[in-house]
Amino acid sequence: MTEHDPANADIARFLRRLQWGLVLVAVAWVIGQLGPVLTPFVLAALLGWLGDPLVDRPERRGHSRTLAVSLVFALMTLLLALVLIILVPMIERQIVTLVDSLPAYRDWIIGTALPWIEQRTGYEVVAWLDTDRLIQLIREHWQQAGGIAAAVLGYLSRSGFALLAVVINLVLVPILTFYFMRDWDLLVERCASLVPRDHIATATRLARETSESLGGFLRGQFLVMLGQGAIYAVGMSLVGLRLGLLIGMIAGLISFIPYLGATVGIAMALIAAIVQVQGFDWTLLILIGVVFTIGQLVESYVLTPRLVGDRIGLHPAAVIFAVLAGGQLFGFLGMLLALPMAAVANVLLRYAHERYTHSRLYAGDKPEIALSGRTIVVPDGRNDEPVDPTR
Repeated sequence: MTEHDPANADIARFLRRLQWGLVLVAVAWVIGQLGPVLTPFVLAALLGWLGDPLVDRPERRGHSRTLAVSLVFALMTLLLALVLIILVPMIERQIVTLVDSLPAYRDWIIGTALPWIEQRTGYEVVAWLDTDRLIQLIREHWQQAGGIAAAVLGYLSRSGFALLAVVINLVLVPILTFYFMRDWDLLVERCASLVPRDHIATATRLARETSESLGGFLRGQFLVMLGQGAIYAVGMSLVGLRLGLLIGMIAGLISFIPYLGATVGIAMALIAAIVQVQGFDWTLLILIGVVFTIGQLVESYVLTPRLVGDRIGLHPAAVIFAVLAGGQLFGFLGMLLALPMAAVANVLLRYAHERYTHSRLYAGDKPEIALSGRTIVVPDGRNDEPVDPTR
């Protein structure tokens, strides 16, 4: 068997693909192991990539790259500071209101919600929350309780280190973002230099399509989140819900997962309204429903079509699956990487579909001609009858 033998070539091609598959598996394993360390780098890289078009504008006007990055970075910092100055006092007042309302929530849960559940299910839920019963259970299972206490203390000690890691990440992200924005074009050139020359045109095209679709989607989705959060917060505050601002902001922040923001927001708003009036004020409940309905309609027919469109090309169910799967596999890092990876996969699938529809496997052995939106098989001179294109 020579090296030009088709069977030998197929084996070599299979081995190369197997090698690349093993490399991808190894990379995924390393990402899973280094997730907490990689999180600030990935977040900073995303911010640097999103800010790169803004940096390119002053650079094209003759300014140095470092000066352009400094201007954009200063602008981003100023906007963030302005948002914090405006929102922090409002959020603080909402948190104080929530803390003051906690006894009312406790009384509503014990006096209304749990008895309602007992009536519908037949389970004695309130009895399990009795203090004497809980103490008796602890005495009967003190060994297990000691193990649980040790686990809780271990968790609290680990939480201290986790809090320290969060603080370190908050300091690292701005620094890393600055360097990523400054050196982004250089990083792209170095990555492009590693691509085999006979595949550079295809790789460049796929990278450009991915960057355009994902960049437009993320920027547009961020504006949609802000818009929805503002609509929910302002609307619920106007109808008289004391925690409307806080609930609206939470609903807006998680609205990047389709329908989750509205679902969680309306559930929280209904509970807050029932506790606030200590009963069912149908006028307030209907007004809350109207606010969320308006928010969903504005998002579906105004914000998303104008700001996002179909740039990423993913079905909402695919977006939900990507975020949940990324979080399950790699934690918070996986959630950060979910949409970029989904966008890359979507572009690759479109490319694979294009290659497939232009392949002999799809077209068959008979040549075809596309005429007026119709596909006509050209006779091969053996068993086919002539085809009249006018039929």
